[in-house]
Amino acid sequence: MSKTQIYATSAEAVADIPDGATILCGGFGGAGYPSNLISALAARRVSKLTMVANNAGHKALFDYGGVRKVVCSYPLGPTSKGFLEVLDRGEAELELEPQGTLVERIRTGGAGLGGFLTQVGMGTELAAGKQTVGVDGQEYLICKPIRAEFALVKAQKADRYGNLIYRHAARNFNAVMAMAAPVVIVEVSEIVDGYLDPDTVHTPGAFIDRLVKAE
Repeated sequence: MSKTQIYATSAEAVADIPDGATILCGGFGGAGYPSNLISALAARRVSKLTMVANNAGHKALFDYGGVRKVVCSYPLGPTSKGFLEVLDRGEAELELEPQGTLVERIRTGGAGLGGFLTQVGMGTELAAGKQTVGVDGQEYLICKPIRAEFALVKAQKADRYGNLIYRHAARNFNAVMAMAAPVVIVEVSEIVDGYLDPDTVHTPGAFIDRLVKAE
């Protein structure tokens, strides 16, 4: 029997996310961004959040100062204006990672690994504060895994057992984030009866805790 529960509204689906939570938030730019779930969080005025995402485009949360820290790879896009303003005022912290490094940190978190080694960022400001290790005469940065209490995901289609299909670029971050949190909440455009064709499933329902149809 599936553990996935279907909620009537986004507000109900995120009702237990507390102040101070760390949240993985899917999306590749606007593609696959769980905007209804974020809006529901903002309506509750949840605060002191750490948001891990590709972009820093959580304007609804920045408008009232709900974010303490952003971990992302691209904080300068057109949707990130709200974040840059709070960053300039010193009201939020930024942890910047190359995009591939960020994805791999999340993937290793979901896989239960202790991290990975990379030479990306060696000799730059991105290496500040990170440990290094020598392997066969080469120096590598040690990148620690990322996990969170909650993951907010956007999918195109789901069945009632939580199996997911993403649309195009929406798959880029959502799929890996769905593996790296104990509570995974999915905003989905369509919930079908029965099972999705297993050959089409991108994320198995075993990872998914909550579904809500996009309002």
